[in-house]
Amino acid sequence: MNDSPNLTGLARQLVNADLLDERAAAQAQAQALRNKIPLVSYLVQNKLASSRAVAEIASEQFGVPLCDLKAIDKDSQPHDLVSEKLCRQHRVLPLYRRGNKLFVALSDPTNHQAVTDIQFSTGLSTEALLVEDDKLGEAIDKFFEAANSGMEDLADVDLDGMDVQAVDENKNDGVAGESADDAPVVRFVNKMLLDAIRGGSSDLHFEPYEKVYRVRFRTDGILQEIARPPIQLAPRIAARLKVMAALDISERRKPQDGRIKMRISKTKSIDFRVSTCPTLWGEKIVMRILDPSSAQMGIDALGYEPRQKDLYMAALKQPQGMILVTGPTGSGKTVSLYTGLNILNTVDVNISTAEDPVEINLEGINQVNVNPKQGMDFTAALRAFLRQDPDIIMVGEIRDLDTASIAIKAAQTGHMVMSTLHTNSAAETLTRLRNMGVPSFNIATSVSLIIAQRLARKLCGYCKKEVQIPREALLEEGFPENQIGSFKIYRPVGCENCNGGYKGRIGIYEVVKNTPALQRIIMEEGNSIDISAQMRKDGFNDLRTSALLKAMQGITSLEEVNRVTKD
Repeated sequence: MNDSPNLTGLARQLVNADLLDERAAAQAQAQALRNKIPLVSYLVQNKLASSRAVAEIASEQFGVPLCDLKAIDKDSQPHDLVSEKLCRQHRVLPLYRRGNKLFVALSDPTNHQAVTDIQFSTGLSTEALLVEDDKLGEAIDKFFEAANSGMEDLADVDLDGMDVQAVDENKNDGVAGESADDAPVVRFVNKMLLDAIRGGSSDLHFEPYEKVYRVRFRTDGILQEIARPPIQLAPRIAARLKVMAALDISERRKPQDGRIKMRISKTKSIDFRVSTCPTLWGEKIVMRILDPSSAQMGIDALGYEPRQKDLYMAALKQPQGMILVTGPTGSGKTVSLYTGLNILNTVDVNISTAEDPVEINLEGINQVNVNPKQGMDFTAALRAFLRQDPDIIMVGEIRDLDTASIAIKAAQTGHMVMSTLHTNSAAETLTRLRNMGVPSFNIATSVSLIIAQRLARKLCGYCKKEVQIPREALLEEGFPENQIGSFKIYRPVGCENCNGGYKGRIGIYEVVKNTPALQRIIMEEGNSIDISAQMRKDGFNDLRTSALLKAMQGITSLEEVNRVTKD
């Protein structure tokens, strides 16, 4: 077989060994170069060749010994010789040291620069051992996760002197009184908070079990395990978090809620909402990262289709009526509401909100934290608002008939009311209000717009790859028959710029205006199926149709569409 003049190094050897044909090898080599990843990684990620087969051929052709990572004693691996940045940059892993010689694992035997850079960095004679690429990636992640969870290599941030305060002004102003023994715990907790912020996570979970303690982050809607600190540290970590949130550290049998403000720099601070819950093996603590900038993104960044955006904007311009946003916890309802409030927030209107708790602070809006223990529930807050000359009222959630009744009366008497409900679709929102006991006539005449929503992960623009799906399968999924062939469907791949092929999230919406036909069905007490059928007749896309549009636009994958809009 004649070698292509464009093929170099490992690609040429794989062709010579009949593992790849010449054309596939050339394409893989070019694409790996464009993606800035090693050829071995590209081949394994795209399943063009098995990790084991590539390693065996590379070992034989280049004379580099093949090593089994399972045989390496993890306790003997040197943690302080090679930086994480250098290891990830070159995709190498330090294995063990023998005198003046350091042995490192790599999957690309032609990566001589890695050996040179590590030799220069450590001052040690460096020798490479070949390992399978997929196992190397996992081993590098675990190696540095173990180092981080062991509270080593905490980088350049002043984790000891970080300014952390409880938000409640009536409680302790700051965190004080930690002993020297608690310093590693303080640094570890601060590092977890910083890592979550840097990674764009929305929640942190600190979870005790019988034999392990784990920390998980929710990033782009998916929980991932980040660290496993020693189980003995569980009570100290929980106590540290409760001190930061000014909670009662002696109370371990009841749930508690608090808030933390962490000042990262002179101009930047991040708020955390803290919730504790006693479990079988200790207190589980969940922290929600509250991002004030999310309300400033603007409606164009949220993912509304043009017609859906026009419907929302038109409803916001109405002097009265009710806008309801519905969806499960974590579906972006608060951001949708606050984006609308931010548009309405001008000097000539009086805006008041009642929330449990307030998540986003906006200047110019009167925000009230609901506290039922002190007699300030949603109903009491609404009654107070109506005595304070309101123009726009936002209720965090309609939970009962009293709140619903007052909100609807406000919407019928010249006020704009915005709120949320926990239902699965726009049609179910209307029937839910009726089931609460709200008269059908009041629902039909007060509700002006309903937004049902979900959040779907966006495909990474660097590594997404087109996938061929048979026409019959596309029809079965619900794609419009007359448009099949005019769009491309992509799948996630995964690269250094993303999280498993996805980066960021986009809203999927069902935006429904209350039309005369819908009002008639509501007053006739039609069920959610009747209401939903009329919504489709009126031309409003349901969540599934909106999600399929995002897949047709190449924004998300079909797998993600099915995950967030299961029938």
